[in-house]
Amino acid sequence: MSPTAAGRTRRTRADAQRNIDALVDAAREVFAASGPDAPVREIAARAGVGLATFYRHFPERADLITAVFRQDVDACADAATELRAEHDPFEALVAWVRQLTGFLGGRRGLAVSVHAGDPAFVQLPAYFRERFEPTLGALLEAAADAGEIRGDVDPGELLGAIKRLCSSGDSESNERMVALVIDGLRFGHDTR
Repeated sequence: MSPTAAGRTRRTRADAQRNIDALVDAAREVFAASGPDAPVREIAARAGVGLATFYRHFPERADLITAVFRQDVDACADAATELRAEHDPFEALVAWVRQLTGFLGGRRGLAVSVHAGDPAFVQLPAYFRERFEPTLGALLEAAADAGEIRGDVDPGELLGAIKRLCSSGDSESNERMVALVIDGLRFGHDTR
């Protein structure tokens, strides 16, 4: 949605929303291959739009990086609901943490941009926590209530630990280290 001159909001036209979605999807692909400093022309071409359309929706590169980051965070957080419906609590927790590990390990270029000190990104780390801490907390609570893990795990601390473990850039190492952390959640679970 974009603000109007009167301060009210109006819906984005369907064709404009398709262009925005195409640009965000194209940027995600281009960023994965070439990093967040990839040429704008490449992103616009992949999205099938002109440069004027690109800049109308994303006047600054930071606007596009923010849109990709938020959409990816939302998709990862929202996946927990489906996992909880399909798996027992511990399996859902493990499956979601694996997705989170892939999310963190697969977006190092974006993460570097987001944490580079640009004022345009100042709200993104808080957005990350606001979306992921409650998601992880609900998964932890369900697994603890089922007696599958210990009940004294703080979701913010665990999220921070996983984030730090995934900072190496080595996806195999990230997965092994996070698996050890998950195994540790079971230690002492019967003494809650």
